[in-house]
Parts: sequence; C-alpha cells; structure tokens
Amino acid sequence: MVKIYHNNRCGKSREALKMLEEKNIAHEVVDYMNTPVTEEELESVLEKLDINAVDLVRTKEADWKDNFKGKELDEAEVILAMIEYPKLMERPIIVNGENAVVARPAEKMDEIL
Repeated sequence: MVKIYHNNRCGKSREALKMLEEKNIAHEVVDYMNTPVTEEELESVLEKLDINAVDLVRTKEADWKDNFKGKELDEAEVILAMIEYPKLMERPIIVNGENAVVARPAEKMDEIL
C-alpha cells in the first residue's frame, strides 16, 4: 500500500492526495503534523528517498530560520529538528515499498507508482 506523508494545509499535498484518490490507488495517509513521525520512521523515509536529512528541510520556514539557520547540525540533529518542528518537512512524501519521492509536482509520484 502506498503511504503519503500529508499536510492538509499544503496545496501540493492536497493535490497529491487527490491524484491518489482519482487513480484509485490504495493509500495510507500519515498526518505528520498531528502525529509526528518517529526518528526510525523518518530515517527509513530518508533512506528510501536516498537523500540527506537537510535535503528534506524547508529552509525558508520561520522555524528553521529562527532555530537552526547557520548552525552546524549533523544528520541526527536535523532529523530531530524535523520531528520537533514537523512543518520543516518537505511535502508531500509518497512511499511505495522501498521507493519514495517528494511529489512536487504531484505528477512526480508517477515515478514510483
């Protein structure tokens, strides 16, 4: 089953969810804004995306600028920052088995479906 890490306040995330529904693709919605992901789960997603944690960070967000900009953070610290401030996570993230993609634009999810 496909998993979508979804933020309902994000237009791109709503667009991706709508595409999954229109294509009748069975999916699980992870509302990470209300139920934060675990460190292990985020590490797994990063591995599937094949990127470093900082590459998943929305560095223009106020939470990043106010708390982390200019600091030397290691991988674990960036992961913990995204858990503490989930708005920092780029979205939507679509996971299909061992593959994942940040679906910006939403059509990018077709690469792994």
